[in-house]
Amino acid sequence: MDPRPLRILHTEASLGWGGQEIRILTEAQAMMRRGHQLMVACPESATLFQRAAGYGVPVTSLAIERKSVTALMGLVRYLRRYAPDVLVTHSSVDSWLGALAVRLLRPRIPLVRVRHLSALPPQNGLSRWLYARGANHVVTTGLCIKEQLQQRFRIDPQRVTSIPTGIDLDDYRPRDRQDMRRQLGRPADLFLIGIVATLRSWKGHLDLLTAFQRVIRQSIQPAQLLIIGDGPNRPAIERAMVQLDMTASVSIVGHQTNISSWLNALDLFVLPSYANEGVPQALLQAMACGLPVIASRDVGAIGEVVTHQQTGWLTPARDPEQLADAMVMLMQDAGLRQRLGQAARDAVHQHASLEQMCQQMEKIFLDVIIESSYETI
Repeated sequence: MDPRPLRILHTEASLGWGGQEIRILTEAQAMMRRGHQLMVACPESATLFQRAAGYGVPVTSLAIERKSVTALMGLVRYLRRYAPDVLVTHSSVDSWLGALAVRLLRPRIPLVRVRHLSALPPQNGLSRWLYARGANHVVTTGLCIKEQLQQRFRIDPQRVTSIPTGIDLDDYRPRDRQDMRRQLGRPADLFLIGIVATLRSWKGHLDLLTAFQRVIRQSIQPAQLLIIGDGPNRPAIERAMVQLDMTASVSIVGHQTNISSWLNALDLFVLPSYANEGVPQALLQAMACGLPVIASRDVGAIGEVVTHQQTGWLTPARDPEQLADAMVMLMQDAGLRQRLGQAARDAVHQHASLEQMCQQMEKIFLDVIIESSYETI
């Protein structure tokens, strides 16, 4: 039986843009298609506020970027007005505001806290209360994050669930590589290696530049590195490109909306992150497009979706030499690239579709709503 239509409110205090914000909008968009009513509340200065319209997701401005009594009461007033069936919070600030706000309401609105990153939250009494009691349920983007929170805060295992970000398999699928290159104005005769990520230090762009310099020096075949995305670390990356004399072989193409087209123009996808990751969306998107992928071993939940030598290739984080060796090996072995790419695509279809994510989130929403209704009787 299909779940009843729900009224769902997402909050996000972050002003930036990355996989976390993209998941909010992607999930909201998909839930709307399933018949639910969605609203995203965030600061008006947030990139999320500006880009929600492109996803067709309703958004409202709330000054929740900092903890304050004003922010708290503003959220309380909006919760009374919008009256959601469930509140879904995503960052530390809006999770604290949300946990306090729902306690000022009768009946109390159930709260689901989504933890996207593998960076550990502070280990103190306040954080323990927020995760173990402040939220009706905690959703993580990877099993390793779930286990971290359970061990750190002694959360009831029934109150925390790992749900990787789901990928729209209609959008992210293999397409003709040469056709994509023509559309994007990219050369047909170069081996294209790419990374899709917000330009943050821990995404490993500088390590990738060092590794790619080694690849170029070995002159295996003409190659180019595409850096797809934008963010605060762009100046450092541009300086490194100049210092390494790689401006001719590396191109920063900036933020793009047609990520599937860019991925399908590539021969190889690389994500050398060294911290904070849950399950990176871009990694799953590349795998869904049938690309061979290289990613970091033992970082966040990457190992939960990439099995070494089966659905991708894993190298130690912060090791440009081994990263370069892996790139060279895959450049030289078309058969291995094809095998890894097909296995990667099969894995995403089996475990990380958008449909699967929505079904799991719906179940959690309905469970906390039912649980909350019993508590108020």
